[in-house]
Amino acid sequence: MFAPHQGRALRPWLLATALALATTVSAHAEPLTLPEALSLAAKADPARPALAARLSAAEAGARQAAVRPNPVIGLEVEDVAGSGSYSLVDRAQATIYYQQSQERGGKRAARTALARSDIALARLRDDVRVLDLFHEVELIWIDAVAAEAEARLAADRLAIAERAQAEVGRRVRAARDPLFAGARADAQVAEARITLAQATTKAANARHALSAFWGGGEIEIDPAVLENLTAADQVAAPASPTDLALLDAQRDLARAKVRVEESKAVQDPTWRAGLRYLNDGGDVAAIVGGSIPFGRYDTNRGAIDQARAAQTAADLDLIGAKMVFERKIAAVQASLAQKAVEARRIDTEIIPANARTVDLVREGFNRGGFSYLDVLEAQKALIDARSRRLTVLKSFQIDRAQLNRLTGAFASLVPASETAR
Repeated sequence: MFAPHQGRALRPWLLATALALATTVSAHAEPLTLPEALSLAAKADPARPALAARLSAAEAGARQAAVRPNPVIGLEVEDVAGSGSYSLVDRAQATIYYQQSQERGGKRAARTALARSDIALARLRDDVRVLDLFHEVELIWIDAVAAEAEARLAADRLAIAERAQAEVGRRVRAARDPLFAGARADAQVAEARITLAQATTKAANARHALSAFWGGGEIEIDPAVLENLTAADQVAAPASPTDLALLDAQRDLARAKVRVEESKAVQDPTWRAGLRYLNDGGDVAAIVGGSIPFGRYDTNRGAIDQARAAQTAADLDLIGAKMVFERKIAAVQASLAQKAVEARRIDTEIIPANARTVDLVREGFNRGGFSYLDVLEAQKALIDARSRRLTVLKSFQIDRAQLNRLTGAFASLVPASETAR
């Protein structure tokens, strides 16, 4: 139990603590905004440098895909040994030749297009990964904003409890209320102080969790941004172009694989030209020739069917993803509207009524018309209403973060890749 004089003795400590907290969070002249937090996180993203290596690998693959088959230089020696007239080495014949395979069916162009598709996929996969990172950061940012608002509500609760403590203390000293009323008021103040300390620690931890995305540091958060309900009154943007572009690129990759497999069904001829040296007479003769596989058994039909089935699946994935995005966006938009209405009604109907009740009960208490329990009940109803409103506001902002991810709202903040697009 805290006596009234003990409460007054703790006020300097509370003031010192509040000043220390204010000094701690004022490292930035201005509160950190969400776009600023996202930009800081993107710049410090430890996975982003790996994109340059992935792009280099994909571009090297594209260069390799465009390379033509190597020519062949060969040497053949015939009639080196045998029977009869061919038992002498001087009857041998030597042929040196140049051989080149000719790719037909657009094989090289198909290979190159497939390899170039890998470059686009590498970029888009990383862009989608960064959007997922932004969503994670935004959720932590919402936690930090809500924690700061909860800390301020806890401070208001303490102020209300201290005011009631002072009023009860006067009545106890005047023998108008029993001693237990003063003890109850002291307990309420002690509980409010504990709640404030916990809320302050939670807010500090949330700020540190947010700043950890770019290496730490003290930041300031403005809880007023929790009040922004404009997203409920706006028409939602379409599905994230970045995510759809990734699915579209995967479909293009599947099409490129079909073209590669179809090109393999075309047989490639091999041409040869050379010179033959006839040892017995010292004569030299030119030779030409060629060959082409006879496509009787292996026409690559299985691989073509497989690639076409994969293309169909990619087409359906894109269609299905668009429908899923649209359904989720509509659901989130409806949830935003519902929560905005709830928050506004609490703000305009419940909180003012509870605040008026607190004033009336307090006035009646000072006149002796109500007990201290009535005052406690009225104050609790007001704090509960404000706490409920904060819960709804936080849930609203979480839904908005989900909508931002579904629509790719922060795609413009994704850093450009280091290689030319």
